Amino acid sequence: MKIYNTLTRQKEEFIPIEEGKVKMYVCGPTVYNYIHIGNARPFIMFETLRRYFEYKGYEVTFVQNFTDVDDKIIKRSHEENITPEEVANKYIKEYFVDADGLGIKRADVHPRVTENIQEIIDFVKELQDKGYAYESDGDVYFDTKKFEGYGKLSRQNQEDLEAGARIEVNDKKKNPMDFVLWKSKKEGEPGWQSPWGEGRPGWHIECSVMSNRYLGETIDIHAGGQDLSFPHHENEIAQSESKSGKTFSNYWMHNGYININNEKMSKSKGNFFTVRDISKKYDLEIVRFFMLSAHYRNPVNFSDEMLAQAKAGLERIYNAKEKLGFTINNLTNKDILEEEKNLLDELSNYKNKFIEAMDDDLNTADAISVIFELSRFTNTNINENSSLEFANKCLDLFNELTGVLNIANKKQEEILDKEIEDLINKRVEAKKNKDFKLADEIRQNLLDKGIILEDTRQGTKWKRA
Repeated sequence: MKIYNTLTRQKEEFIPIEEGKVKMYVCGPTVYNYIHIGNARPFIMFETLRRYFEYKGYEVTFVQNFTDVDDKIIKRSHEENITPEEVANKYIKEYFVDADGLGIKRADVHPRVTENIQEIIDFVKELQDKGYAYESDGDVYFDTKKFEGYGKLSRQNQEDLEAGARIEVNDKKKNPMDFVLWKSKKEGEPGWQSPWGEGRPGWHIECSVMSNRYLGETIDIHAGGQDLSFPHHENEIAQSESKSGKTFSNYWMHNGYININNEKMSKSKGNFFTVRDISKKYDLEIVRFFMLSAHYRNPVNFSDEMLAQAKAGLERIYNAKEKLGFTINNLTNKDILEEEKNLLDELSNYKNKFIEAMDDDLNTADAISVIFELSRFTNTNINENSSLEFANKCLDLFNELTGVLNIANKKQEEILDKEIEDLINKRVEAKKNKDFKLADEIRQNLLDKGIILEDTRQGTKWKRA
């Protein structure tokens, strides 16, 4: 498998630190609000990478943190008149509601900053002891001038970074690019005792500490949104490698930005959408499918039109699987037919093409194209004369490939509501009695209940609208 490494700006063959195992860290949300659509993209894409590694037989340890100490959390706690801890607990719970809707598999570990305070203090103290950090009036800063590799992820030297960055004026810093590791406590803020007085962690230190604690000093993959590349990930590299003297992460992966109706998402523009907002209008599986339909490194444009296209595409796959399943339930031929043996190689080729796409830097867009090709193949080659063996091989492959992406895997209810069952049976009787007016009325009634009927030679098929 090849992965585009942001650090080297090229695709590289993925070689894990330990054969057969993958250690991944993905930056998680700051839990002061519902996650927005921009948050959803890295969570979906890199969780899919994790699924693919597992599909290929790797043992994956996947860590995604929760930032539960932050200025925004403190501000929200004052607004809602609850503690920062209560704010964090509330929105962690809501995160999982949205994540489940998006088909995101839980991480092996979801560490929280507040669960790692002593580890953070120890980490900062070691950086200070090694001369990479300094105290200034109760705050502790990382001295970026001391780390020779600073800027290697963003491919800029210190002077260029200082010229291009918006640096907060701060007399406490030695250098403009220095960043805070530990903040002294202000009134109305949570704090913990430390060698520098009561305070709380800076933002960047938390991911270095939690990655180190749960995955070790060097990991295989660190991933997140493109906006985190600088300064967050740049600072993680500096503090982690200064402490350990080792490479922090062998591969860095970043997804592209999301635009809303061709404009950058912004609260001031009124085009800021949370996943919860979108879930009121669309099934979140459609959002997942939309995200996977583009290569993770490309920017994407999020709009009602694009979601409508995604909905139609996902329905095509569902319909093909449902048609295949319906046909299988009515087949009488058991063993594979002679003419079907020639189709087995073509069937295997779809699996190979899918793996080839996913091996090429997680190209989920091409992988979905393969699933569409498989849909056309089954629609063309499976009918009432097919063998059960061949049809089942097709369905197995369908389930295998959609399972890797976790799309089109929701099972329709096996038993209809009794009212709907009765209406379907009543319609069948009406048609037998040539009462076509009643049959049409029942069809419309079922359509009003979200049930679409299709009359075939094998009987009446149905699907949810």
